[in-house]
Amino acid sequence: MSTHITLNRTGDKMPLVGFGTARISREETEDVIYNAIKVGYRLIDGALLYGNEAQVGKAVRRAIDEGIVKRKDLFIVGKLWNHYHAKEHVRPAFDETFKNYGLDYIDLYLVHFPVATEFFPLEDPKKITFFNGNKEFILERSPMHECWVEMEKLIDAGLVRNIGISNFNTQTILDLLTYCKYKPATLEIEHHPYLQQKRLVDWVRSKDIHIIAYASFGPAVFSKIPDKVRHLQSLLTHPVVEEIAKKHSIGSGQVMLRWAAQRDVVVIPKSVKVERMKSNLDLFSFKLDDQDMKELSRLDENARFNDVCIEIFGVEVPPLFD
Repeated sequence: MSTHITLNRTGDKMPLVGFGTARISREETEDVIYNAIKVGYRLIDGALLYGNEAQVGKAVRRAIDEGIVKRKDLFIVGKLWNHYHAKEHVRPAFDETFKNYGLDYIDLYLVHFPVATEFFPLEDPKKITFFNGNKEFILERSPMHECWVEMEKLIDAGLVRNIGISNFNTQTILDLLTYCKYKPATLEIEHHPYLQQKRLVDWVRSKDIHIIAYASFGPAVFSKIPDKVRHLQSLLTHPVVEEIAKKHSIGSGQVMLRWAAQRDVVVIPKSVKVERMKSNLDLFSFKLDDQDMKELSRLDENARFNDVCIEIFGVEVPPLFD
């Protein structure tokens, strides 16, 4: 089994196993990312929203400076946040990420969500959310076709190798494919045994767009989850997952990560513990058999934990995933 996927247009090799940077405190981020690179991670998935890009960049440069890794061996991801979809705001938002990372190029830059919200000044990244300064969710009339042109300009300027999308559904992708000069290289979505989105995944792949999975462990990743999925038990302790883990003498987390990677879906788990980093990265020393894969496929509940709903945000927001 290959440990990488090949992206459209550039032919760049992207590791199947990467390291996520969401929900890591600024104080911890530099050491966590540095340790992840030392352990062997070469794909680092970041975003302006996470508020720790500068610390991620510092860790990456530290690892390069110490000779642990070369820049060409790393695959660095950034994301454009919702406040900056207007054509005049895309480049300044990217420049902030570019400055934070402190590298000569970024391997993959994604549109984080297919929704444009009212502009919010680029001051402190920790203050960036779905809302404006008055904690209101206000949509902005900034069409995706204008935003995408600005994304493409980043490629033409030699600043970004690949561009992609995140949290887009079929309709938004269909529309994008009618006008793009450079089609997305990847689609990043919530993907785990409780939310498999098979039709979306299969169709996106048919367009030569690769899938990146976030929240591979399902509800364990989130501090708040929607009321309608609260009845579902943790995937980490689900009897089916535990039985497969016992069968292969591995951890429950490795089962779910291998389930995705074995289908060429990129995974980006994160942990602040070095030993857990190592086990999450160790996905190629074993293989799930056909029966394992069938058992895991039966767990699908169409259960989205990263949903945009009133229980999570406290106000009514558009149903972005419907």
